[in-house]
Amino acid sequence: MTEFKLSHLPIVNETQFLGLLAEDELIEVRDGTVAIGSLSLSLLNPFVYEDAHVYDIIRVLNQLNLSVVPVLDYKKNYLGLISINNLLAYASDIFAVKEPGGIIVLEIGNRNNSLAHMAQIVEADNAQVLSSYVQSFPDSTKLEVTLKINKTELSGIIASFERYNYQVKAVFNSTKADDGTEDRFNSFMNYLNV
Repeated sequence: MTEFKLSHLPIVNETQFLGLLAEDELIEVRDGTVAIGSLSLSLLNPFVYEDAHVYDIIRVLNQLNLSVVPVLDYKKNYLGLISINNLLAYASDIFAVKEPGGIIVLEIGNRNNSLAHMAQIVEADNAQVLSSYVQSFPDSTKLEVTLKINKTELSGIIASFERYNYQVKAVFNSTKADDGTEDRFNSFMNYLNV
């Protein structure tokens, strides 16, 4: 468990899943030669089925503060496990983390949540939404929409969002528009130095 940095270990009898053993339980065991089956340890019994959605897996990990979630088939046979590291790698794929691009965070009212309209604004600037997610806040009617866009030059898209009365809360990985001003300035400075 230390080697793989896990705080939970699935206990299996052949293919039958018996439960998850917490590291805290094993720390109390002094004799390392005693079989786990002969110890009086409390086992957790969370699992997901093989066709579970990633949101269900995240919910189970978060609610029970687990480091792994066992995966079972519908006959309750143990198929394997999903660790937090596996989940993080998968999340980086579905949120297009590896893809180059910029990120725009919008604050909107919960009644103005039209992803189609936001995508239309982005696509009008010859860009695409690679991923998006919405975050709500307790005791608020505002939502935060995060858009990952396949361009790093976001000034035109930002201006369009502001024109449609979207509040741009944050922008990440954005570069300034290259309108040739810097090249002209450098040429002028070179001319003055001659």
